[in-house]
Amino acid sequence: MTDAGQREATARLADRTRSLERSKIRVMFGLAEGADRDLVRLEVGEPDFGTPDHIIDAAAEAAHDGATQYTENAGIPPLREAISETMARESGVEYDPEQITVKNGAMEALSLSMMALAGPGDEVVVPTPAWPNYVNQVQLAGATPVEVPLPAESGFDLDAERVAGKIGPDTAAVILTSPSNPTGQVYDEEAVSKVAEVAEANDAYVIADEVYGRLTYDDEFRGTASYVDSPENVLTVDSCSKTYAMTGWRLGWLAGPQEVVDAVTSIGESTTACTSAVSQQAALAALTGPQEPVAEMKAAFAERRDFVVEKVAAMPVVSCPRPEGAFYAFLDVTDLPGGSFEIAKRLLRDYGVVTAPGDGFGDAGEGYLRISFANSLDRIEEGLDRIEEMVRAETE
Repeated sequence: MTDAGQREATARLADRTRSLERSKIRVMFGLAEGADRDLVRLEVGEPDFGTPDHIIDAAAEAAHDGATQYTENAGIPPLREAISETMARESGVEYDPEQITVKNGAMEALSLSMMALAGPGDEVVVPTPAWPNYVNQVQLAGATPVEVPLPAESGFDLDAERVAGKIGPDTAAVILTSPSNPTGQVYDEEAVSKVAEVAEANDAYVIADEVYGRLTYDDEFRGTASYVDSPENVLTVDSCSKTYAMTGWRLGWLAGPQEVVDAVTSIGESTTACTSAVSQQAALAALTGPQEPVAEMKAAFAERRDFVVEKVAAMPVVSCPRPEGAFYAFLDVTDLPGGSFEIAKRLLRDYGVVTAPGDGFGDAGEGYLRISFANSLDRIEEGLDRIEEMVRAETE
């Protein structure tokens, strides 16, 4: 195609495609692909464990028994019942199975929620640093993302007054991610309740992204809807991906007020119809089967968390908030030359460590690097040794 033809084809694209920015997590992933050297990969948030055998076996057996066809749009009833029971037992959140819709990962649940709740003229409040896809999902829905930088001096904990100050009559929703990606911060319950209260007063929803909720290390996790005064305006998003090492199975769900869940299910009929029947059987086995593999993974992540915190504390000029959940550490590298994306590329090029630049999580993340400790202790240690080598070379 000629340059003129390419420009003409681009001009025919819908406007919504022009404002989307690629996730810098995926940019760094792409830069690392095909490298002919030993790289320490700390950029992607994916458990380094395999899916537990009993889940795989249950899925294979179900497939052989004929679980290979369409299912109900909202998911098979036994799975929705299992999700309801798990949420009540593990996070104190009470939802009837009919208030749950199963989707292709938490990403689809979030995206369809945006389409159901927000449109042109609406705003969606996003405290940052935050997972970058939220902003794109809001824009794809035709709404306007309103980023609210959280204070670094408090470890990026939720500042209720700051967030509440951005909620108004045009606000359709507020997205709260706890534990946080990228900081690992578990938001204070009182602060979350305050934000939810202000959102309700403005007829806005709180979308609680809790995909890391069962990976907390210091205290037991409670779901947002379990402690706010008015759970009727709270939507809970979760998945099997992080808890059960099932990222590739693409199985997540949304739970919330019936009218929103029904709308999301209806929209999903026109996008993917239903989630993979085999993946639903796998999720059913995950939620109802042995939980020892989850405990083992969580214990391993906790050990790695402690190692990372201790190792970073011994470095010159670099620091990080102590992660309370998830499997990320957010390293403050503001004393190194250049912006976070430049630092990440330099670290990859010269030292063979792949990280996620902080500015990819919003302006509040500039000057930080996110590393994932969903890797072996040996590889984490090697990666941190290389990071320290760069820090000392550039600051001493």
